[in-house]
Amino acid sequence: MDCPGSHVTKRYRPAPAGSDGFFADHIERLDAARTAEGWWEGHLASGALSTAIGALTLASDFDVNPGLDWLAKTQNEDGGWGDTVLSLSNISTTILCWCAYSIARAEDRYRPTLAKAEQWLTRAAGGIDESRLTAAILLRYGTDRTFSLPILTVMAIAGKVNWRNVPQLPFELAACPHQVFGALGLPVVSYALPALIAIGQVRHHHEPSRNPVTRLLRNRLTPRTLGHWGHIQPSSGGYLEATPLTSFVLMSLASAGRQNPAAVGFLKESMRSDGSWPIDTNLATWVTTLAVNALAPLTAEEHPLDGKGKSTIREWLLAQQYQEEHPYTHAAPGGWAWTPLPGGVPDADDTPGALLALRHLGPVDERTKQAATNGVRWLLDLQNRDGGMPTFCRGWGKLPFDRSGTDLTAHAIAAWQEWLPDLDQKTRVRTENALVVAKRFLTRNQRSNGSWTPLWFGNEHAERQENPTYGTARVLQANGLDAPAAFEWLRQNQNRDGGWGGGPGTPSTIEETSLALQALASTNDPAIGRGLDWLVAATDEGRKTPPSPIGLYFASLWYYEELYPLIFATGAAIRCVI
Repeated sequence: MDCPGSHVTKRYRPAPAGSDGFFADHIERLDAARTAEGWWEGHLASGALSTAIGALTLASDFDVNPGLDWLAKTQNEDGGWGDTVLSLSNISTTILCWCAYSIARAEDRYRPTLAKAEQWLTRAAGGIDESRLTAAILLRYGTDRTFSLPILTVMAIAGKVNWRNVPQLPFELAACPHQVFGALGLPVVSYALPALIAIGQVRHHHEPSRNPVTRLLRNRLTPRTLGHWGHIQPSSGGYLEATPLTSFVLMSLASAGRQNPAAVGFLKESMRSDGSWPIDTNLATWVTTLAVNALAPLTAEEHPLDGKGKSTIREWLLAQQYQEEHPYTHAAPGGWAWTPLPGGVPDADDTPGALLALRHLGPVDERTKQAATNGVRWLLDLQNRDGGMPTFCRGWGKLPFDRSGTDLTAHAIAAWQEWLPDLDQKTRVRTENALVVAKRFLTRNQRSNGSWTPLWFGNEHAERQENPTYGTARVLQANGLDAPAAFEWLRQNQNRDGGWGGGPGTPSTIEETSLALQALASTNDPAIGRGLDWLVAATDEGRKTPPSPIGLYFASLWYYEELYPLIFATGAAIRCVI
């Protein structure tokens, strides 16, 4: 049966009631979401945390700070703030918002907003005195100082804590050769070196080390580490294209009497018209590869992209492959980042995504085959000894966001398997060996209940804020493991309404339901029909795809991307019905 206005001409499962336009609408809406240049860019959520740190960093630039106005308008009813306007209040974001008003000297103007915030903090931490708030922040992040120290630094600048109670980051270690960073056991993750330098220096500036030898060493190494900080700053001025990281660096440098005009320019350029900031400029490469791979099962006649459209995206992706060592992480050539902008860093999720998209954008000419071979080798060189894939740097395994991830590993497996027939003999043998140990890693890290948990996605409503639905679905889609317990876990954790959330008993979302359906698409399980019924109703028969904050950004910051539900639901419709 044909859908009006659709490329789709066939279905192999019964369509849910009332879904005549559902399948066509999703494909056509996804096609219409492309930019004028021919690919996808998406739209990241504005966030209270990004806006607070951006607003306080640029406080002197405004008479009436638009960021503070935005925060006051989006404060949760309970008095706190979450990372997005759809997120639950948390202590980190609420403290940063609270401090932003102090640093901007705007307490009188926003007194009702601050009163509600202080009431929330009192309930969450037992009080707003220095000792309680400091203890609450350190408790939340444990030994990982990637985010706790930037927050404490903001509190010190705002006069909420004494500088001596801000732990000193060993910024002098940034003067060491980058090859030894992973072995140093640094208390921050690999991507946070700019914060290590800037926050360590501002603490040393305000509260110098009491040990005279250490103080002298840090004084002498300050210029050298500043040079390193400048070397890794991208031309856009924004570290990782991220407002939080760039703001933390700029704020710290300014407090220590140093300036960074490029970072100031980045923050001003990335501020939205309503005064808010997203956590990152855009995820254009990532969402484009997600969209291409979601559409992959369609035939040429069904596909919304014609040959020219596919060629345009293919050339765009090929141009983004890194051809030189990256100055930030020292990643070798061959990988892809989440964005084409200069602040991106090649990683083990976007590289497999690009490799799979290049296969689906065919035809595969020699140039594409060589680019794919280089990407495969890049992933092989990144693989950890445990068989899993880290995000950025091999061998950094002390802190959570540097460890091997099941979602990353499954994605690499899918890309390796897709390109295996086109590899030269030596690379093919390496890849076959890598596949064996990568699948062993997944087997070892499958939970006793059959599920897997991902590294870069979570759910605020789930136990430990993990997202086993996302992790399990991604692993099942990617590698073809014989994993009956994982399929059973998905079936058992379908909600009564027919949808799926991030884990048992969590509210159903379009994203998580769509991913579960894609994972189950190879079966004929009755859960598929119930899930499709829920998806049709939740999307108003394909006309709406409201997002949910299931994304986890650096340092466990929640975000949502407006294209995620549209892309994932399109992929589910194609795989389960068309």
